[in-house]
Amino acid sequence: MPHHTSLIAILCVGFVAAFVLGLLAQRLRLSPLVGYLVAGILIGPFTPGFVADQTLAPQLAEVGVILLMFGVGLHFSLKDLMDVKAIALPGAVAQIAAATLMGWGLGEWLGWSHGAGLMFGLALSVASTVVLLRALEERRLIETTKGRIAVGWLIVEDLAMVLALVLVPAFAGALGGEGGGGGSLWLTLFVTLGKVGAFVALMLVVGRRVIPWVLERVAGTGSRELFTLCVLAVAMGVAFGAAELFGVSFALGAFFAGMLLNESEFGHKAANDSLPLRDAFAVLFFVSVGMLFDWHIVVERPLELLATFLIIVVGKSAAAWAIVRAFGRPNTTALVISTSLAQIGEFSFILAGLGLSLKILPQEAHDLILAGALLSIILNPFLFTLLDRWQAKQDAQSQRDAQQAADQEAEAHRVPETISDHAIVVGYGRVGSQLATLLRERGVPVVVVEDDADTVARARAAGFPAVRGNAAAERVMPEAAPERAKLAVFAIPHALEAGETIARLKAANPGITVLARAHSDAEVKHLLAHGADGAVLAERELAYSLAEMVMATPPYRALRAQTA
Repeated sequence: MPHHTSLIAILCVGFVAAFVLGLLAQRLRLSPLVGYLVAGILIGPFTPGFVADQTLAPQLAEVGVILLMFGVGLHFSLKDLMDVKAIALPGAVAQIAAATLMGWGLGEWLGWSHGAGLMFGLALSVASTVVLLRALEERRLIETTKGRIAVGWLIVEDLAMVLALVLVPAFAGALGGEGGGGGSLWLTLFVTLGKVGAFVALMLVVGRRVIPWVLERVAGTGSRELFTLCVLAVAMGVAFGAAELFGVSFALGAFFAGMLLNESEFGHKAANDSLPLRDAFAVLFFVSVGMLFDWHIVVERPLELLATFLIIVVGKSAAAWAIVRAFGRPNTTALVISTSLAQIGEFSFILAGLGLSLKILPQEAHDLILAGALLSIILNPFLFTLLDRWQAKQDAQSQRDAQQAADQEAEAHRVPETISDHAIVVGYGRVGSQLATLLRERGVPVVVVEDDADTVARARAAGFPAVRGNAAAERVMPEAAPERAKLAVFAIPHALEAGETIARLKAANPGITVLARAHSDAEVKHLLAHGADGAVLAERELAYSLAEMVMATPPYRALRAQTA
């Protein structure tokens, strides 16, 4: 018995090569997908050395597709899509249409059939889920508005590609390939959609109940390996059943299996337990795609490759940017989304492989898609780096503009040089505003110091010169001209901040009289210790006032006269 077979050889060499080159790509700050694709190129038939079995590789890739689509379904969130549907749904559809038309135009220029051009453009229209999510996660953008729009956009693209995988085989004949049903296109469409509808109905009516029930029973056994095996059996079984019984793709079956699991209470556990095997077969999928890539296309068709690359990185991204801006979103959001979509990946490979197997796409188109994907995935991190630098410059400019606006505002509302013998009222709240009004009515000039922008605007509207800022900040109080003031009243409830500020005021103008507001005996002591000439304990003053009012009432008026 031989010590190895073609299956063992492709698994061993594929995993080792993918690990080494994926690690190297990571060290070079590239996506590991680049390493996996290059590993496939090295063990493919177009490079010297070891050549993996070309019949087994597509089968392993098909398993990878099933588990990839199962993973997409597990992470599919209808709620996330609904939150941003107003922009993600029309935006993604418009961007797919724009990229498909650009790809079709390139196909026309190269002399391909209309079907080949449309299939080629469709493959260029969809971004890689893996690359996009990783880029957003590294920058902690997933939970931001622009991140949610990008993810919603990606979900719409994925759903469109799932639909394409169902419809393309049925329309293969009309697209210039092999296969497809006989009769009219409308009949073919009706039959295909009927099969898909029957499968979806069965999954929603029966699968939604049966799959969670089975998972719950298996989870009740307490066996982790049985639960993991159950999850994989559901993914593979539903995919196989969908293909055999309803004639729909493995991809659609696996996607629905994952989506239904995601809705159950065991969805998170299913995602975690199946992740290692999904990742392993996803690696083999990318390796097998690399094996199909003929690197000679880079040398023999450089102009065609450049055009393909520009459609992915420039044309598709420009369309996305224009669409987002047309919806009134800021430029930063448009740039994040367009940069996220400036690459293609796993769905493009699946569509390219399907188009090649159905004889819709020529080999040249297939190679151009793979080469464009490889180059765009390599470039994408660098595009994000440029975006990060641009964003940092924009943030710095925004800060400078904000500071300049604040300086201009301060200059416009600077305390007049002619003001003197005034009272500084710190805080323009309920107490400070009434105090400032009473002082002005008695002929005392008043300058207000307040840190809240709206309150400062209210003080200025009332006709008071106002300094905006925290009184405890060393640069703020000098703007109120304390050296020319006779009185300062701290109407703020923060005794600790007031104490430090009072000490600086006394140092700047030893003759100034300082009164402050306190809420406890300890705060009174603190304020007096720092130079306050008087501190008003609000509760005590209220009690005195109430006592005076009580003693002025008829029952106690005589008693008050006796004690007086």
